[in-house]
Amino acid sequence: MLGEPWATSRYDLRVSQSPDAPDVDQLDDSSGGYGWVHSYETGSTVDGPGVRVTVFMNGCFLRCMYCHNPDTWHLRDGTRVSIERAELALAGYATALRSMGGGLTISGGEPLVQAAFTRRLFSAAKRLGLHTALDTSGFLGVRADDEYLENVDLVLLDIKSWEPGTYRKVTRQDLQPTIAFAERLARLNKPVWVRFVLVPGLTDAPANVEGLARFIAPMGNVEWVEVLPFHQMGSFKWKAIGLRYKLEGTEPPTSDLHNRVLEQFRAAGCRAR
Repeated sequence: MLGEPWATSRYDLRVSQSPDAPDVDQLDDSSGGYGWVHSYETGSTVDGPGVRVTVFMNGCFLRCMYCHNPDTWHLRDGTRVSIERAELALAGYATALRSMGGGLTISGGEPLVQAAFTRRLFSAAKRLGLHTALDTSGFLGVRADDEYLENVDLVLLDIKSWEPGTYRKVTRQDLQPTIAFAERLARLNKPVWVRFVLVPGLTDAPANVEGLARFIAPMGNVEWVEVLPFHQMGSFKWKAIGLRYKLEGTEPPTSDLHNRVLEQFRAAGCRAR
């Protein structure tokens, strides 16, 4: 439904779409009848298997230094969408998604800020016969109960750092909730792709990578570790909304650094790419 105001791109700056929306810590999401959505994209091939529709939800408790979508932190910057409207939009792509081995990925922001809405959207996707993926930091993993996860085929788990001090520096939050969620997913044998953003001078320390690799390696449910090179594609958004972008002087990792980190994960027994 290309006429929808939220049928845009993750790279588009969207602010003050819903100025009356509550703050994320004041949201009553018990019914899931409405959600605040930044955008959705069709034709994605980087957010799970096959060709996918990726929905970017608003709301996040993390403040990652390299976030390329700071306009997803607050609900007020998203478009208020009814679950019926979202389901109808998704249904329009279902036949094509099934034929291309794809499905629905819900990302953000943090999808679990709006757990009731995303629960209902995942349920709708399964009724349409679609593969489903949740892209999450795991910080709010307690909101994804076992019933929620029954409608999620794959979790894209973003682990920002293994070292707690670095994790707090990057996100302004604690690492432990993410670790607990990863351990729970392993007990449930839920398929996971771990995502690790490689930031030179911040997350690239050999001991940091080694610790994360050794944590992940014994988990038989982790299908891939994806090492994502840092980039500044979202820095313009920080400037546009009056925020200082602290990594302005940081370059993307060199191929040598990227390969070193990949080999560290592989040497520990992880499938890394």
